[in-house]
Amino acid sequence: MDHALPVVIFGAKLKPDGTPTRTLRLRVAAAHAFGTRQGRVMYVPTGGPSPPSGQREAVVMADMLHAAGVPPDGVVVEDTAPDTLASVIRCSALLRRRGHAGPVAVASSAYHLPRCLLLMRMMGWRVVRVPPPPVPAARGVGRRWFWRLREGAALPWDALLLAGYRLRAWRDGD
Repeated sequence: MDHALPVVIFGAKLKPDGTPTRTLRLRVAAAHAFGTRQGRVMYVPTGGPSPPSGQREAVVMADMLHAAGVPPDGVVVEDTAPDTLASVIRCSALLRRRGHAGPVAVASSAYHLPRCLLLMRMMGWRVVRVPPPPVPAARGVGRRWFWRLREGAALPWDALLLAGYRLRAWRDGD
């Protein structure tokens, strides 16, 4: 792989018609703003099909990046992962197949970023925190607390699942 810094952008559910939500638009904008301040970057949007439209979150993000002026060779799409944990595993495999061994920048919303950073570290990456969008993902206080509590439960659960995955891979010699 060339010496571009990968910027993994974690997906968010699309609107029913397949268009990006405010949360997704903010994540992509934050990742793009970060990338423009770096040397060379390779954006890696991740996220599979989003019901009910079936559109792939990563493809929608790639289209947004291209519309913002990122050339096609500046984006590598991982469009199969259905959730955060799968995104971490599949992006890690993608980057390793491409020969990347350096740090990985991680982009998401402020409420989601701690889980993404921890899981990427657990996969052996040195991580760079992309500053999250400057506004909350949810507008209402109730919704913000819902997402914080959800992440509070998801973080240890995903960490446990990833530890099991890594143990099985180590035991199987992968």
